[in-house]
Amino acid sequence: MSDTTTTPDRPPLPDRLAIDPRSPHHVAAVFEHDIGIRFNGKERFDVTEYCISERWVKVPSGKT
Repeated sequence: MSDTTTTPDRPPLPDRLAIDPRSPHHVAAVFEHDIGIRFNGKERFDVTEYCISERWVKVPSGKT
């Protein structure tokens, strides 16, 4: 989750990002490109929000 490399045509990844357009941490320009989230050495496909500086990811939880 610490890779914030950019290319000239891609915006920089923010410290905190959410997929929900209603969130203040949603950055639409980032989602115009494919991005991946790697957390604890594994690529995650179910992340709905993350924060690099606080080292956490938010994922949906199953019902118990």
